[in-house]
Amino acid sequence: MKLEGIKVLDLSLFLPGPHFTMMMADHGAEVISLEPPGGEPVRQVGLTQNGESVWFRNVFRGKKSINLNLKSEEGKQAFLKLCESVDVIVEAFRPGVVDRLGIGYEQVKAINPGIIYCSISAYGQTGPKRLAPAHDLSIQADSGAVFINEGLDGQPAQPAMPVADMAGSLMAFSGVLMAIIRKQQTGLGDYMDISMQDSLVAWYANVMGPPFAESRSPVPKQERSWGGSAMYNIYKTADNKYLTLGGSELKFTHNLLTALCDNETQRDDLYALCKLPPGIGQDPVKAYFIETFSTKTLTEWEVFLADVDVCWAPVRDLNSAMREQHLFEREMLITDKNGNNHLGVPIKYQQEPAQPNFDLPSFSQDTEQVLTDLGYSPDAIKKMKQNKAFI
Repeated sequence: MKLEGIKVLDLSLFLPGPHFTMMMADHGAEVISLEPPGGEPVRQVGLTQNGESVWFRNVFRGKKSINLNLKSEEGKQAFLKLCESVDVIVEAFRPGVVDRLGIGYEQVKAINPGIIYCSISAYGQTGPKRLAPAHDLSIQADSGAVFINEGLDGQPAQPAMPVADMAGSLMAFSGVLMAIIRKQQTGLGDYMDISMQDSLVAWYANVMGPPFAESRSPVPKQERSWGGSAMYNIYKTADNKYLTLGGSELKFTHNLLTALCDNETQRDDLYALCKLPPGIGQDPVKAYFIETFSTKTLTEWEVFLADVDVCWAPVRDLNSAMREQHLFEREMLITDKNGNNHLGVPIKYQQEPAQPNFDLPSFSQDTEQVLTDLGYSPDAIKKMKQNKAFI
C-alpha cells in the first residue's frame, strides 16, 4: 500500500485529526493513537452497533492505542523516545499546550530532524483568536458559513455537515503527504499549522463574488449556489417529496424545458430568462418549475426524467441514500465479518488499493507492547505503570 512504512503518532481527538490519520492507516501507515486517560471521547458518543460507537468505528479503525501520562517525567520521556522512530506527529491541543508539556515541535525536532509535526486547531497558532475554544459550528458561524446556509424562513440554519472539521482533516492530510514527499527528497521534516477556519475559508472559491467584487455580503437565496438559479434549486413533488435540479448550464436548461413545455413560446420565454444572472429575474422560471413538479409524484418524475439529459436527483433520506446500489458497488458502504457497517475508502488506487483494517483497539491495549518495542524491560514497564506513567 502507498503509505506502508510510514509511522504516525496521533494525539488528536474527535474528528479532524483522527479522520485523516485513519485514512493514512487505510493506505498502510502504522498509526499509534495516544489516548488521554479517559480514552478517545467518541468511544462513548452517539449510537452504537455491537457495543461500539459508530463514530469511533469510522475514525479509529486499524490503529493502535496507547496511553502515556505526558505530565509525568517517565511518560514524557517514553513519548520522546517513541518520537525518535515516527515520521508524523499529529496534535490538536490549544496553541502552546504541547510546548508547555515539553513535547512541541522544537523539542521533537531536536531528537528527530525528519519529523513532520502537524498541529490542528480551531483558529491556528497565530492571530488574536488563536486561543479561543471552538468546535465545528462555532467555526462555521464565525466564518460566514452559517450565514450563507440560510433556511427557507430567511433565518440562518444549523449546518448538517461538519465541514470545518472535515476541511481541516483534508487540508492536514494533503499537507502531510506533501511533507512526506519533500522529506524523501531532503531528509528534512517540517511543522504544519492547520487552522480549521483557514481550511473552511479556502473552500469559498466559488462564492466570493459579492465580498470581493462589491464589498458586500451575498443575499443567499438570490445567489447561484443557494437558490437564485431556477436550474440549481429544490422542488416539491405531488407526494410531498423533493427533487433537485443541479446544473444551470444552458444546454441542460434547453433539454429540460424541451421535455416539459408543450408551448414553444413559453419554452423560449423561460429559456431566455435562464440566461439572466441568478436572482429575481429567474423567479418566473422557478414559479413554473414549482407548479410543474407539484403535478407528479417523485416516482413519476424519476421515470419521466430518466431519458432527459439534465442534472437532477431525488432528495433521499440518509438511510436510503447510504443503501443505494451504486455506493455498494463503489465499496463506500462496507460490512465487516461481524456485521458492523463502515464507511469505505474514497481514494481508489488501481495499484496498491487501500486495505482497511476493521479491528478496533481497546483503550491502551498497545501501550506495553509499544514500550517493549522501544527497549523498555518488563520490570521498567511494571514500574512505570505503578508510577502512573500510563494506565
